[in-house]
Amino acid sequence: MLGVFLVAIGGGLGAVSRYLASNWMASRFGADFPFGTLLVNIIGCFIIGLFMAMTIDRLNISPYWRLFITVGFLGGLTTFSSFSYETLHLLQDADVMRAFYNVGLNLFGGFFATWLGFGFARLIG
Repeated sequence: MLGVFLVAIGGGLGAVSRYLASNWMASRFGADFPFGTLLVNIIGCFIIGLFMAMTIDRLNISPYWRLFITVGFLGGLTTFSSFSYETLHLLQDADVMRAFYNVGLNLFGGFFATWLGFGFARLIG
């Protein structure tokens, strides 16, 4: 039951973080492109790469921390369902180029950020 509680708390914190980041990005850069979703997806990928590399290679941490961070916080922070909806919305508006950019930037930016997080964790360790 502790695992469920930690995932719920982490997920709530991640979701609130996503909401705040999305609103901040929209106020800063406009709402024509889902920059907030892109930002949290890339940051979430970096954090999971960094966290998993550090906890697999160097740090012996409780499985409860892994649940809290990866399933809870990062699960609430990253937004694949929002990403899918926003991409579909761009396509429905016949904005194929923006939809293409959204898919490409999230996919390749996310993979790159995860790789970068792994590399950074190994560099500092």
